[in-house]
Amino acid sequence: MDGNGRWAKKRALPRAVGHQRGVEAVRRLVRALAPTGLECLTLYAFSSENWKRPDEEVDDLMNLMRRFIRSDLPEFVANNVKLKIIGDWQSLAPDIVAMLEDALAQTANGTQTLAVALNYGGQHEIARAAAKASAAGGGISIETIAAHLDTADLPPLDLLIRTSGEVRLSNFLLWQAAYAEMLFVDTLWPDFEPAHLTRALDDFARRERRYGGR
Repeated sequence: MDGNGRWAKKRALPRAVGHQRGVEAVRRLVRALAPTGLECLTLYAFSSENWKRPDEEVDDLMNLMRRFIRSDLPEFVANNVKLKIIGDWQSLAPDIVAMLEDALAQTANGTQTLAVALNYGGQHEIARAAAKASAAGGGISIETIAAHLDTADLPPLDLLIRTSGEVRLSNFLLWQAAYAEMLFVDTLWPDFEPAHLTRALDDFARRERRYGGR
């Protein structure tokens, strides 16, 4: 979900406003999730590298997260959305961890999954999964690492979309993206609408997936 800062800069607004508008884009997608038939939508909300940003911006993002959980949790429940958190989220501030644990419990019976990557980095995830596989005594292999990924209980990644015109993965779902289709769009995240997702799914439906074969 890239482009919040540039969206704000183009309008001579504080970056915090861009992040707020980014949350509104998330709300629009969640409300439009049911008709898509998607099993799971995964959003990269806060990376392990985002801690390098100025303290003020990190504080704004954490406070925005708190407000989002409080205000939108009832809507998640009402729309049968199951929340899943990936990343090292349990090392966040204790009050945020408690709020997330409550949100996970309240949405456990949802029929469509919204996975949110918090304090997430793909390289860290693979390293953690390999360490868990080794500790479990089953040896390290593709299968044992996959079984210990944060996404082990989620469906395979089919389509990865990056907004804002940047053409790179930025440490997101590196393992899972091995055979995923990719789509890079110029739209800044705050301007991303459900119609953009619909067009992306239409584009995906027209692609022929070969998984290394002909």
